[in-house]
Amino acid sequence: MSITRRDFLNGVAISIVAGVAPIKILNAASPARQLQTLLYPPALTGLRGSHPGSFEAAHQLARDGKNFDFSAVLPEEEFDLIIVGAGISGLAAACFHQQLLGTNKKILLLDNHDDFGGHAKRNEFTTSDGLMIGYGGSESLQSPRSVFSKVAMGLLKTLGVDIDQLEKRFDTTFYPDLGLSRGVYFDEKNFGINKVVNGDPGRNVADDIPPDRLNGRSLEAFIGDFPLPPDDRAALLALYQQKKDYLPGLTQEQKGEWLGSNSYSTFLREKVGLSGIAIKYFQQRTNEFAAIGIDGFSCTDARVCALPGFEGMQLPPLDPEALADLEDPYTFHFPDGNASLTRLMVRRLIPAVASGTTMDDIVLAKFDYQQLDQPGHNVRLRLNSTAIQARNVTTSDGRKAVDVTYVHNNAMKSIRAKHAIMAGYNMMIPWIVPEMPPAQKEALRQNVKAPLVHTKVVIKNWQAFIKLGVHEIYSPAAPYSRVKLDYPVSMGGYNHPRKPDQPICVHMVYVPTLPGSGLSAREQSRKGRAMLLGMPFDQHEHMIREQLQGMLGSAGFNHADDILAITVNRWPHGYSYVVNTLFDDEQEAEKIIETARQPIGNITIANSDSNWEPYAHAAIDQGWRAVNEILAMNSNSTRSAL
Repeated sequence: MSITRRDFLNGVAISIVAGVAPIKILNAASPARQLQTLLYPPALTGLRGSHPGSFEAAHQLARDGKNFDFSAVLPEEEFDLIIVGAGISGLAAACFHQQLLGTNKKILLLDNHDDFGGHAKRNEFTTSDGLMIGYGGSESLQSPRSVFSKVAMGLLKTLGVDIDQLEKRFDTTFYPDLGLSRGVYFDEKNFGINKVVNGDPGRNVADDIPPDRLNGRSLEAFIGDFPLPPDDRAALLALYQQKKDYLPGLTQEQKGEWLGSNSYSTFLREKVGLSGIAIKYFQQRTNEFAAIGIDGFSCTDARVCALPGFEGMQLPPLDPEALADLEDPYTFHFPDGNASLTRLMVRRLIPAVASGTTMDDIVLAKFDYQQLDQPGHNVRLRLNSTAIQARNVTTSDGRKAVDVTYVHNNAMKSIRAKHAIMAGYNMMIPWIVPEMPPAQKEALRQNVKAPLVHTKVVIKNWQAFIKLGVHEIYSPAAPYSRVKLDYPVSMGGYNHPRKPDQPICVHMVYVPTLPGSGLSAREQSRKGRAMLLGMPFDQHEHMIREQLQGMLGSAGFNHADDILAITVNRWPHGYSYVVNTLFDDEQEAEKIIETARQPIGNITIANSDSNWEPYAHAAIDQGWRAVNEILAMNSNSTRSAL
């Protein structure tokens, strides 16, 4: 079934009836309904993530070179600490500041979005079965038992997060018990036919399904169903089954050097000898984990992602952290992902915002956004506020301070604090803090964040998935590389759908890469970002509907009838850049990281970007470091006074 313009418009009409339409449709609702929804951002649908209104001032500063007249505004308020960025790192920094320096300190968090949490975005939908919750970005705690620091684990404990109990809320065998497996979608545009092949026997990196419950078929049966020429199917089967040394004659050290400096696509083409169409099968396997395709992904990293070809090469064991990525269960997940982590921190910092005390009651806690920025609170959180300058100043009475200028409702405002923490996108800091040394500016600009989209689609029922025998589908070449039924997590009075005739949330991942371009990961990210920013919601919606129809249509799915709501969580600046041995020298990268995060006067730097790691625990650790740098400054100041 192909999608016509009429289908598309009919689908939009159905979304409107469901009461879960984009903001332009919301404008037609009653004033009371508009106000209620706008005051509660998680309920907004349409284009979310880096939504319109959240980035324009930053682009004027960094991209367009607009000259703002900073002398035209004077500080209106004064705080002990200003934190730019109310994501996981900024909120953690506020918690640590209270822990180390007292709860009586005045803290203001600024965030450019209309909601807090940064990439830890909460999405809510109202359906005929009641409330449905989803995550629009940072989704789970990655290997907490293996890689979380004592600091990160300590914060979880302070917030009441028990990882053992959290893991139990995840029903790991829910989909396997229904006989469902993972599958692969071969789309007509790239493979000549729309076909879903179920029974994938392979495991995922950071897998949420137990290895003995994958419901996979034999490799012969699975690959035998691929709509590929017989020779390519045979070559793929050999790659998986034969334990062959594809780098004969090299020492173990030489093999390591080759694998680290060559992409997985180069390996498949030059060493394994696969054809272009067979290589295409693997092209997007790494998209979600690394926000880059296999042409920008080293063989060393491909091995961590359990991609085939390395079993017979007598390589050394994986290091403990890489092994944790591969083998630890990915089951530490709230229904709204790490948004619950940020909600726990906001509730701790601003108790008036919501009732409750536990990790369970946070799931359905009603948040009063009007309490975020009240003058009587020691901690305040100001949304829709884009910082455009932070500078060290000396006050008239000789004190060291930081003045921060931000844009709110198209008006420039200024505030002052003893210290400031930059906890937003690190690549923006050179423009916000122009006084920093040129070498530090250049170091910060090396963290080119990878663009990605997490889309949530609420569908009327999931019978099509049942008929196809899948709960998750990988797409080698269609725009969305991963399409899956939501994680089966029930907690705090919230229940995951258990019957296939109930509405359910489908999670979809799109990464705008440029396979075959020969561009570095950084350049692909820059161009992918431009692509995302140029795509209006209706273009996203058409792409989503077209892929779901091609994927599920043979099982009776009809996008015009079955899609109830769409939220596109667009992240032009998504994952933090990580060291990529195809393009980076690891030792030089460590020097760049250290240079980039140095304090500038009374300004310190946080966010996971400052350690080149796109993980919640890295964001927490960097918030801790930034606050401890402030503590050291205060200690030095006290000693100097003595």
